[in-house]
Amino acid sequence: MARNEEKAQSMLNRFITLKAEEKKKPRERRPYLASECRDLADADKWRQQIMREIGRKVAEIQNEGLGEHRLRDLNDEINKLIREKTHWERRILELGGPNYTKHSAKMTDLEGNIVDVPNPSGRGPGYRYFGAAKKLPGVKELFEKPPELRKRRTRYDIYKRIDASYYGYRDEEDGVLEKVEGPAQRRIRIEAEEEWRRMDEIRREAKKAVKSGEVVSVGVLKEVLFEEEEDVVEEERREEMEKDKKDKEREFVVHVPLPDDKEIEKMVLEKKKMELLNKYTTQELMEEQNEAKAMLNIHR
Repeated sequence: MARNEEKAQSMLNRFITLKAEEKKKPRERRPYLASECRDLADADKWRQQIMREIGRKVAEIQNEGLGEHRLRDLNDEINKLIREKTHWERRILELGGPNYTKHSAKMTDLEGNIVDVPNPSGRGPGYRYFGAAKKLPGVKELFEKPPELRKRRTRYDIYKRIDASYYGYRDEEDGVLEKVEGPAQRRIRIEAEEEWRRMDEIRREAKKAVKSGEVVSVGVLKEVLFEEEEDVVEEERREEMEKDKKDKEREFVVHVPLPDDKEIEKMVLEKKKMELLNKYTTQELMEEQNEAKAMLNIHR
């Protein structure tokens, strides 16, 4: 049985292969400049060809065992093909085709997060790194994020977050605090009332015993004296507060007579009259007027 190599080298197979190649059209070469293409279908075909080349090189650059130099060369070739693809996409748009730049791939870091591509020239996409080229020395540091510095809050930022709830004005809106503090508040009120009744009863018994000359225990006497001392201190404090209030409310005593509102109004009116007379009359006219008033006994 003949081998495959022997079959391929046979005269008949070589003749058939030669005839098939003669029927094929000559292989077209991609134009160096995208602006030389005038057909939209050809431009889209050349773009697809570039995409296939990029895909093959991206698959090849994933191998970390190629070495640093080969990885850098592959990355340069991929970036060159990407720039050429951008030219063809721009040409397709000029010829009335779809806009492929809207759905272009984003640059990602080692963790898969989208990062901004540095583009200092401002023409087309910036230089990108693919596959194992991202782990090369000097490249890996580009994708590392600097540690975030915690900014110290200013006094304005602190006061901006202070509202009514900060001071506890909204603690009772949900009703939880009332349910928790209600029983405790009632219990404290009952205990305070019982203590007041007990002390009031002890104070009455002690006063009765003192009046009747009976012997009173030292503990009861101390409690009564303490209560009376508290009452005295509270009374003195209340009297002092009332005295201060009276001192504040005390009016200022005037030792000289002060004009009332009518007298002040009359004085202002006389002053205005004198100003108008001085403005529109002469000194001779004023003297004649005063002489006439004196003759007629007018005192105004």
